[in-house]
Amino acid sequence: MTMPEFADRPGPSGSDTPPVRRLEGKVALVYGGTRGIGEATVRSLCRDGAKVAFAGLEGEEARSFELALREQGFEAWGAAVDVRSSREVGDFTAQATKRFGTPGIMVYSAGIQRYGTALTTSEHVWDEVMEVNLKGAFLAAQSVIGHMLEGGSGSIVLVSSVQANATQKNVAAYTAGKAGMLGLMRSLAVDYARDGIRTNAVLPASVDTPMLRASAAQVAGTPDQADRVVREWGEMHPPGRVAQPREVAEVIAFLAGDQAGYVNGIELRVDGGLLAGLPLVAPTRADT
Repeated sequence: MTMPEFADRPGPSGSDTPPVRRLEGKVALVYGGTRGIGEATVRSLCRDGAKVAFAGLEGEEARSFELALREQGFEAWGAAVDVRSSREVGDFTAQATKRFGTPGIMVYSAGIQRYGTALTTSEHVWDEVMEVNLKGAFLAAQSVIGHMLEGGSGSIVLVSSVQANATQKNVAAYTAGKAGMLGLMRSLAVDYARDGIRTNAVLPASVDTPMLRASAAQVAGTPDQADRVVREWGEMHPPGRVAQPREVAEVIAFLAGDQAGYVNGIELRVDGGLLAGLPLVAPTRADT
């Protein structure tokens, strides 16, 4: 399956074509911003003209990504943040605000995947998933809303999953956490709409990220078979392939910007039509 080509929106050192900078002058915070969808989102927001502070799990990884972005002429800063800690999340928001100004965009893309049913998932694993996938989103929103209120507007985008709507087997904690994010999203959307703060969620299906490939290797039983499993998963989606991170990131960038100014409280599926169909096969000939 051929991958889609994106029209480049070059940065300051790009071609002679004027870049599309939909987010010029805005400050964005991105959690989970060093890998997968989060990394692609950082790049998209930077290309759109935003100043971007991003949080990752590993400090060296964050610093390396920051340097690469700065070499391209973007204004970016990365840091290691434990999203389970209100202190670390608050410190990150404070430092980002000091560096770049009042944040008007927050994207929560941090997440982990663990397998198990209600019987096989331990309490420890349940808590681990909830702390990263749901509590972290709450803490990130809590830390930035006050700044958005001062600024008079804001856009929050939570990266949930199609499994918040329809689950596969053996992912009880993951599905519950991603569904919980939608409840949080709706609460934020209703509570702060009159203050000019919009909150939305994107629900991707399978996306070619390090987390997906780690899961594929786990399913296959060996890392060298991960590509095969990813291809097989892709065949289960209507386009015949999994998504690329930038395909989700571009949707996030749209929701973050003023073009989506009346979009609030929605669950936007980026799933290639996965949930549009039913896993049923119609008969080849209907009785008449």
